[in-house]
Amino acid sequence: MYGLLLESFLEVVQDKYGEEMAEKIRRQANVPQHTFVTHKVYSETLIPRMVSAIVDLTGDKVEEIMDLMGSSFVTFVTRYGYDKLLRVLGRNFRDFLNGLDNLHEYLRFSYPKLKPPSFFVDNETADGLTLHYRSKRKGFIHYVKGQIRMVAKIFYNMNVDVQVISESRTEAMTHVIMKLYFDNSAYDDVLKDDHPSTNEFIPSTQLNVSSQMFFSAFPFHMVFTRALVISSTGTGLQAILPDLCGKQVDIEFALSRPLLELSWSNIMSHTNNIFELTTTDPIILRGRDESTFEEDFDSVSRTTSMSGGFELEAQKHLKLKGQMMYMKEWNAMMFLGTPVMPNLDTMFNTGLYINDLSMHDSSRDLVLAGTQQSVELKLALDQEQQKSKKLEDSMRKLDIEMRKTDLLLYQMIPKAIADRLRRGEKSLNICETFESVTILFSDVVGFTSICSLITPMQVVAMLNSMYTVFDRLSERHNVYKVETIGDAYMVVSGAPSRSKLHAHHICELAIDMLHSMKKIPDPSNREDHLRIRIGTHSGMVVAGVVGLKMPRYCLFGDTVNTASRMESNGEEMKIHISQTTKELIENGSYMVEQRGTISVKGKGEMKTYWLTGKDPSGNTDFETAMKKENNILVPKSGKDDSISPRL
Repeated sequence: MYGLLLESFLEVVQDKYGEEMAEKIRRQANVPQHTFVTHKVYSETLIPRMVSAIVDLTGDKVEEIMDLMGSSFVTFVTRYGYDKLLRVLGRNFRDFLNGLDNLHEYLRFSYPKLKPPSFFVDNETADGLTLHYRSKRKGFIHYVKGQIRMVAKIFYNMNVDVQVISESRTEAMTHVIMKLYFDNSAYDDVLKDDHPSTNEFIPSTQLNVSSQMFFSAFPFHMVFTRALVISSTGTGLQAILPDLCGKQVDIEFALSRPLLELSWSNIMSHTNNIFELTTTDPIILRGRDESTFEEDFDSVSRTTSMSGGFELEAQKHLKLKGQMMYMKEWNAMMFLGTPVMPNLDTMFNTGLYINDLSMHDSSRDLVLAGTQQSVELKLALDQEQQKSKKLEDSMRKLDIEMRKTDLLLYQMIPKAIADRLRRGEKSLNICETFESVTILFSDVVGFTSICSLITPMQVVAMLNSMYTVFDRLSERHNVYKVETIGDAYMVVSGAPSRSKLHAHHICELAIDMLHSMKKIPDPSNREDHLRIRIGTHSGMVVAGVVGLKMPRYCLFGDTVNTASRMESNGEEMKIHISQTTKELIENGSYMVEQRGTISVKGKGEMKTYWLTGKDPSGNTDFETAMKKENNILVPKSGKDDSISPRL
């Protein structure tokens, strides 16, 4: 599949769904390319994968997506000048459809590896016609329907109703029969032309031409009977295949286009199509030393194919392209063909020379001019692909750096908040009121004394080891780390992600934090391990992003101050909780002891509690709900994993 189709597809996705969604679709479809080179061949699976990703992410139907992509492709190719080609394919829409099978032939030099579909028209009436569509690709029916409607609208100013009558699929082919309803009044003119008046008839005596003269004018013609037996060939064909006469055309040749079985009935019903015949066996060159030929062949034909092999064998086969004409007087079919020569190497390898080609048409000029143009195009394409490769490498590196930037940003600001800021929302609009959250504060007991006994680097190492453990536990227990100031650690549950179990998440975290401290040594050697105080409180807060230079997600309200007072009025290696938090966790499996009434600065007298641990005989249903919300797996080993996050 050429990049022209993929570039059009990607542009429509970006226009319809936006840059952000287009990037999600590209990643889910596992498409590494950010852009496509129009003349480069890519995997056939890219479009089906992207369509599948669009369906998963947006819920749109496959039929609607492919129809849109097909109609958009018609307008997309106009920027490359292909609208001029489409405009001259037919005087009216029926002429365009009758010549549709030949459209891709005009693009063969620009897209030599094209795998075009095949089209055939029958059952024409003044109200429309029947169109047969055959393709080796699957899933492009609605893509073609969109293209047909758009061509009719843009170039012929008419609306076409396209209905699928039948569809049959095999492992290698899809055959669809479509009924097209439109104003086909041009068909009446054709019927009139098929029955000319008497005064327009030209007597046959004025057109007498001997068969020998006629055959010499077409050196690559072939005449065969209804039984497909070859009765005559041209001089050019005889030079390289001298024994064709008397043999079966369907045995000696394979039909490349149209995508049909080579039979008399199929040929008769498709005489308005271009036919491509390829010899089934390689050409055996006479009068040339075989070993010398192989050496020459190897030196000029090392062209790598898309499948990874060499196209050596393909260049030994002769391909003929031309028109089938039924000769009523002979009761035979005549194929007027010319050899398809992509380059001079192929001509040499099949045993042909310039003087074998007709002089009265442009065969010689096309081969020579096409070879020169092919070299220039190949050079331009190589340069374009080199630039594209550099661009892809740059885009890949940019993608990696953007992911690193996203990761750093999400560590400073919650992902949901950061995404809203990216979309251009103002900071004030992002501020939210949370009716009920739980906040935890902790600090190191005797932190100032410890710092006076160790070096600054040891202080940094101590805090880093402790906060690394706390960060892992925060991820495990569905809480958000707000900030750290010195030895103080602050987290919240219930914001920015709302949760009914916010107090329980904080209590689970607090218990694990105490357990983890036993594994973090005191660098001053005053104690066997570091000791902390923990305080929690639940209530209402306002949360939002403040600052421009170093924006942070901050919490405001009396709940923050009260939680800080719970920590400062606590005791080492204990969890101090307020009355509000205690009431929220009563349905959980926790052990709580009443501390009594204490005097809290700025708050007056408060009744507080100690959270001493988990109750083994607690509420199992509640435990299941907690694990489900945290999306964690309990380790089977039974070992203490409080320092490592559960996966």
